[in-house]
Amino acid sequence: MNKTGKYIVERKDILSIYLTADYPEKGCTSELILALQNSGVDLIEVGIPFSDPLADGPVIQKSSEQALKNGFVLEELFQDLEKIQPELKIPLVLMGYFNTVLAFGVEKLLMNCENLTIDTVILPDLPPEIFETDYKTLFEKYGVSPVFLITPQTSKPRIKFIDSLSNAFVYEVSNNKTTGGANDFSTAQLAYFQRIKSAKLDVPTLIGFGISSHKSYRQACEHADGAIIGSAFIKTLEKGSNIGETVSKFVRKIKRG
Repeated sequence: MNKTGKYIVERKDILSIYLTADYPEKGCTSELILALQNSGVDLIEVGIPFSDPLADGPVIQKSSEQALKNGFVLEELFQDLEKIQPELKIPLVLMGYFNTVLAFGVEKLLMNCENLTIDTVILPDLPPEIFETDYKTLFEKYGVSPVFLITPQTSKPRIKFIDSLSNAFVYEVSNNKTTGGANDFSTAQLAYFQRIKSAKLDVPTLIGFGISSHKSYRQACEHADGAIIGSAFIKTLEKGSNIGETVSKFVRKIKRG
């Protein structure tokens, strides 16, 4: 298990927040990250904007479109993260689509991650089989581990396979829809969470998609090692003007109700 995985296991009840780099404004990423850290968030997913984010709902899609219009450049993101690295006390996870990584250069991205001590990336469109055969050795060279997604329909053998390839955590998708959505989990979803918990995977699990309240956050923590929130946070950024106050209020609402 890598450092991020061990951190999750030791900390428990993880609140992971997703943000889209350079959204809502160009150059705001560093300020957002530090505000989230100061507000008590445990883990931050830094989303790399992409023109066709298939796994993301309309809210995150819109934020990606705006970030690209704002002039997002991946190279500049790494420069921004390097500047605040001395202030970071919690892990960062990069989240993006593999087409972007291929265009940038797989090894180049991994080198940047190693330089920033980022040991975990989420690439939803990188199949575990392709990772194992084509990229595993390269990722291991730079100490970077991918996170794979499972859904209610993922078979037991495939879950075991994904678990065997994972060193950080498994992303437990609450449903087969895109991100964003319902505020409460259904009985079927809770049964799915319990099934994965009972499987006792070798790495921790974080539940994402459709978490937007204190109640759904607590439900996720009861069945996994924590929760990932994306769309609800992006919506909040659309309304707020002061980043510090907006972030603090949102995190407090999720953690305390």
